[in-house]
Amino acid sequence: MDAPTVQGLTSIVVVAADSGPLLRTCIESALASDAPVEVVLVDNASGDGEVERVQAAHAGEARLRVLRNDSNLGFGPACNRGAALARGDVLVILNPDCELRPDSVARLRGSLDAAPDLGLLGVTVCDANGTPARGNRRRDPTLRRVLASMTGLARLESRWPAFAGVEMPAFSGAPIAIETVEAVSGACMTLPRHVFDRVGGFDEGYFLHVEDLDLCRRVRDAGFRVAIAHEVRVIHAQGSSSRHRPWFVARHKHRGMWRYFLKFDPAARNPLLRALVWSGLGAHFALKAPLIVLRGLISRA
Repeated sequence: MDAPTVQGLTSIVVVAADSGPLLRTCIESALASDAPVEVVLVDNASGDGEVERVQAAHAGEARLRVLRNDSNLGFGPACNRGAALARGDVLVILNPDCELRPDSVARLRGSLDAAPDLGLLGVTVCDANGTPARGNRRRDPTLRRVLASMTGLARLESRWPAFAGVEMPAFSGAPIAIETVEAVSGACMTLPRHVFDRVGGFDEGYFLHVEDLDLCRRVRDAGFRVAIAHEVRVIHAQGSSSRHRPWFVARHKHRGMWRYFLKFDPAARNPLLRALVWSGLGAHFALKAPLIVLRGLISRA
C-alpha cells in the first residue's frame, strides 16, 4: 500500500547494489538539501557493507529509511518499491554515485512549480571536474538514430539533420534555463508524484539500462513535457555499481535496447528488420565480450 502524500516534501529515491563508498557521499548530500526531504534507500542485496555504514552514520535520522531486498530486483523495480514507500509530492530518482548540491532540490521544485506541464525534469550531469557528461540531452533511440550514432554518421548532423543520433549535440545559442527535450540522463530525474503514478512508474521488464529512456517516452506519451534544467548541476562518478561486473551490465543493456525497440519503434513491425536488429544486437554483444574480459583481466593485474 502506497504511503500518504505530504505536500512540499521531496522524496529522494536511491537504489544501491554494491555501489561502494560513494553511496555515503550521495546520501549525505541528499540529506543536506535546503528543501524538506526524505531519503528512501533501496538496497538490492548489496554485500559490500556500505548500506550498513550509511545506517550507522545516520542512526536516528528520521528522514532516512532503508528498504532491504533479498535479491537484486533490478534498478526500475527497486525504484518502484522505493517510490511506494515515499511520502513526498515530488520524487527525485538519484543514482548512488551522484552528489547533489544543497540548493538542487529547491531549484528543481521551483522549476516544476512554474510549469505544471512538466512531467520529468533532468539536470546537467557533470564529472568530478565539472565537465558536462554525455547523454544529458537525448532523443528517442529509434533504429535510424542508433545506427547513426554507432556508425559515426551522427557527426554529420549539423550539415545533414537526417543523420541525427541519439545524443543531441552540445547546447549552443542563447542561455536557457529549461529546455524541452525527448529524454534526459537517468542519473538524476525529478517527477511530480502524480505523474510517476499516472504512468505506472518504471517498466519492470527492464533490469538495468534503457528504463530511463522508456520512462521519458511514456511521460511524454501521457501528455507531459520532458525537459532539462541546464543550471542545476549534479556530480556523477559514473558506473560505481557496475565497474566490477561489466559483462552483467552489458548483457542487460543490450536486452534493454531490444525491449525498447519492440515497444516503441515502428520499424519493429517489420519482421525482417526485427530479425536484423536481434542479430545485430547479438553480434554487437559478441564483439564487445572479448574487450570486457580483457579489461577485467587488466584491472585485476
